[in-house]
Amino acid sequence: MHDLAPLTPLGAPAPHCDDIGPLRIAETPDRALASVSARLGQEAACKTALGALIGADAPDIARYTGGTPLNSFWIGPHSWMLEAPYAGHSDLAARAKARLGDCASVTDQSDAWARFDLTGEGIARVMERLCNLDLAAMAAGTARRSVVAHIGCHVIGHDSAHATLYGPRSSAQSLHQALIMAAKSVF
Repeated sequence: MHDLAPLTPLGAPAPHCDDIGPLRIAETPDRALASVSARLGQEAACKTALGALIGADAPDIARYTGGTPLNSFWIGPHSWMLEAPYAGHSDLAARAKARLGDCASVTDQSDAWARFDLTGEGIARVMERLCNLDLAAMAAGTARRSVVAHIGCHVIGHDSAHATLYGPRSSAQSLHQALIMAAKSVF
């Protein structure tokens, strides 16, 4: 019999955290994710049902709706990503599919993405070395798709001292290394 143990995207049994100057880069693997895409002709119904599911309006283009256990961010035309703490939401995709019915296609994304939370001062200065987004000019609640160190990522700006990056799990170590190098070049 196999004795399997869960590992974080960086390959460790516990999440990794780096403090560089006033900036903290924290691996945050405890998130359940599910993508939601409206089916053809069901766009309005899907957006309404998604809003009911998260308890707020479904995010508009390049926006993030947060502050509750179940959050969502826009990922493309009539497409969103749902996120929630894994504890209590390990079946997020199944729950979303049950609530959204035939108006949307729902896919579990929990193990496909690595999440890094950047907190503290200087996030914009670090990110300007890695991508073409101007985090200093992004309003709170903005969610954008960008290339971060040659890796396709979702970048969520919570406020000037907190940003979240979702990158492919298969590129987690490369993304982490790029974040560390950029932070060390600033601090």
